[in-house]
Amino acid sequence: MQILNREFYSRDTTLVAHELLGKLLVHKVGDTERIGKIVEVEAYLGPHDLAAHSSKGITSRTQVMYGPPGYAYVYLIYGMHHCMNVVTEPDGTGAAVLLRALEPVANLADNTKGPGRLCKAMGVDRSHYGHDLCSDDFHIAQPPMQEAMHIVQRPRIGVDYAGEWAGKLLRFYIEGNRYVSKK
Repeated sequence: MQILNREFYSRDTTLVAHELLGKLLVHKVGDTERIGKIVEVEAYLGPHDLAAHSSKGITSRTQVMYGPPGYAYVYLIYGMHHCMNVVTEPDGTGAAVLLRALEPVANLADNTKGPGRLCKAMGVDRSHYGHDLCSDDFHIAQPPMQEAMHIVQRPRIGVDYAGEWAGKLLRFYIEGNRYVSKK
């Protein structure tokens, strides 16, 4: 499997979000590779996007979002669930793609629907904040064969506070995939 390079992430966030679908998230834990196919994502477009964490500016929490592309932005919600984003666009942009659901491929529990369950199954936590996703032990890779798919666009989940941004069609998933968190 070929690891996605930094240039892949250094592009328009919506394009990266679309193209992450069908790619493989790989996390080596000890001698075991946990692998899941990305089937659902949400795009967060930077400080002007009121649903994005970066809309509050650079903070200790969002600092990695403003850094170079291809790094993991991992945070805790509700004090108990980790969520993982992939930083996109050039350094200083503040944009990222949230990984919402995986289809298990190897060494994963079946419960990977939703960003918190995805992180739990993959063994991703705050220690992965700022991790280089072009590394050997934790990365996103091109699958051996890319399957044809139809991509569905819907509003993001849980961002009702974001005014007009709540209704933007920035959630993408593979149509018909049973691992999508919410149809």
